[in-house]
Amino acid sequence: MKLLNDNKLRIIGPFVLFLGGTLFFRLDWYLERSADRLIRSDVIALASGYICWNLARWVVVKLQKRYPGLTNTRQRMLWMAALLPVLVNVAWFIRQLAHIVFNNASYTTQTLPSYTYSIGIQIFYHFIYFIIYEGSYVLRAWQQAYEHNEQLKRNKLQHQLDTLKSQINPHFLFNSLNSLSMLIYENPQQAETFVDELSSVYRYLLRTNEQELTTLGRELQFIKSYYQLLKTRYGEGIELRVTVEDWQLDYKLPALTLQLLVENAVKHNVILPSRPLIIEILTQDSMLVVQNNLQRKNTAVLSNKVGLNNIAAKYRLLAQRDIVIEEKNGLFVIKLPLLANQPEPKATP
Repeated sequence: MKLLNDNKLRIIGPFVLFLGGTLFFRLDWYLERSADRLIRSDVIALASGYICWNLARWVVVKLQKRYPGLTNTRQRMLWMAALLPVLVNVAWFIRQLAHIVFNNASYTTQTLPSYTYSIGIQIFYHFIYFIIYEGSYVLRAWQQAYEHNEQLKRNKLQHQLDTLKSQINPHFLFNSLNSLSMLIYENPQQAETFVDELSSVYRYLLRTNEQELTTLGRELQFIKSYYQLLKTRYGEGIELRVTVEDWQLDYKLPALTLQLLVENAVKHNVILPSRPLIIEILTQDSMLVVQNNLQRKNTAVLSNKVGLNNIAAKYRLLAQRDIVIEEKNGLFVIKLPLLANQPEPKATP
């Protein structure tokens, strides 16, 4: 995106600078000089201004082509500082030459105070030229570098997210089939019910895993079905408590978030009727809180942190916000921002 229209700037800029210079440096001329002299001096100032503007622009653009990018900013600044005395003296000479031509006058030697005053004004003007062209170039280069870095981050997160997505369904299916295998041997009738629930749950997984966001209401409806699968396997060893107001059900969150968190709690904690795993889902302001009592297994659990990494990646990609993970008062707590006013995700047919 261009930060300025250079063609228009080259036409309007010198005129605006002429008005500013007139206001600050030679306003008294309009009170002391005749109309004829004022017209000639204004023509000289405008013509010289256009020439000096474009000369300074040409120098800056050449330096930007020779030393491009943000990394060469210091090099360009050094060259501009070195060329500044040359440019201001050329500008002074152009004005003297224009004065001779327009006024049909002969060259007269200027006093040192008059010369230094003129040079000081030209230094001021050239600083403006440099700021306009070099400043806009640096700002544009910084913007492009920032957008490039952000795109790289998004691409990296998208790649991570796609990789994690590809791991979720097989992981869940493997655990479910293990549970089903045990039920077939222990309780065939219960296994049949389990298959029905599994079919319903997996249908949701296949449909929702292609979506970016879903409503909290849908996630809770799904997690209750998922909980029934866990209840079939663990019985009194697991308990789910949900405390969410009806008006909060339209908030959005990344799809399959609750399933991943519940699965994570089941994987890492002891689940026994005498020591039940209690999973709570509640809301605090605009945050969804999922917590469970900590009763870690004595044996180490092999974990690649697919679940939590997936959730964190989704929030960074979709909401540019981070989740909160903490342990306190014997609880493992995860806090997730609830997203409002998000577009309704389209279900994949």
